[in-house]
Amino acid sequence: MKETKTTNILLLIIVIPLIFYLLKILSFIFVPLFLSMFIAVLFLPLMRWLNKKKVPKFISIIIIILIIAGIFKIGGELIQLSSKEILAADNAFFKKAEVKILNLLLMTEEFFGIERIEGKKVLAHFIQKNNIIRSFGSTLGFIGDTLSMILMTAFFVVLWLSGSINFQQLLNKTILNQKYSSVKVFVKIEKDLIKFVKVKFIISFFTGVGIGLACLFFNVSFPIFWGLFAFAVNFVQMIGSLISVILLSLFAFVELDPTVILLFFILTITAVQLIMGSILEPIFMGKSFSVNIITILIMLMLWGYIWGVPGLIMSIPITVFFKIIFEQFPGTKVIADIFAGADKKVKIPFKKK
Repeated sequence: MKETKTTNILLLIIVIPLIFYLLKILSFIFVPLFLSMFIAVLFLPLMRWLNKKKVPKFISIIIIILIIAGIFKIGGELIQLSSKEILAADNAFFKKAEVKILNLLLMTEEFFGIERIEGKKVLAHFIQKNNIIRSFGSTLGFIGDTLSMILMTAFFVVLWLSGSINFQQLLNKTILNQKYSSVKVFVKIEKDLIKFVKVKFIISFFTGVGIGLACLFFNVSFPIFWGLFAFAVNFVQMIGSLISVILLSLFAFVELDPTVILLFFILTITAVQLIMGSILEPIFMGKSFSVNIITILIMLMLWGYIWGVPGLIMSIPITVFFKIIFEQFPGTKVIADIFAGADKKVKIPFKKK
């Protein structure tokens, strides 16, 4: 028995890295699959409501596709509005920004001992022609990959909603053997995921509004753009709020003079992020949804390394999914308790001698 247990542990150690390697290599399949699964779960309550109203399934799917298209349309309009705001900026702002950036670059060159040919433009020095061509090629590749991923995600969403891929039956046949358990787990996953998206959307929305109003109050340029940026990156847990504060602080440093106003602006946007992300979000999420901060950081690094930006966005839903699955088995419940953090006492099972 001991030899069998040791063999199983060794096989598990070998299989787990292999699974993550396959997830990374086949990301063009698994990213749309997981993303479409989460999107489909969000719209399943609407599908059930339309089914109760005796609406045909294909019409229900068309309604949901139109809703998703409308969301993308609104997002596109907001992006277009922020683009117009940037293009309508005064040339004096760009000249001032160029002077500030030049001073920062000169200070950086002096600190690191970098020599630059006198009279040569800053942009011509730091951006070479070959790099522009290479960046343009990589941009086209990124656009192509994004479009293909969107199309695959839409295809998988239709399959999930139409019932061609039944998530509940998939759980029942692969992980859970009892029908009642699969139904219970599916309901909990659906409930927690919808709750997470609702809370995250509301918190991100008010974070973007707060950042935009702070930019307006302190006369920082492009408030619509920075509000949209803060809203978007806030979906990346913990890291997103840090990125928005750092980038906006650097932008404000370039535009504003280094006075008390700049200091208060940085303190204001930091306070907005702290109030929304560190106080209100945990309150609305509730203790039942709590995940340890260390677990969040580890999962962010893991899924970010495997799937890039989509992995950063989906890391928390994936973590919650595994946490719910681990809670169903006595042997893995300790892992779920570790995920939950300090709110639960972790009991390590041991055998009495």
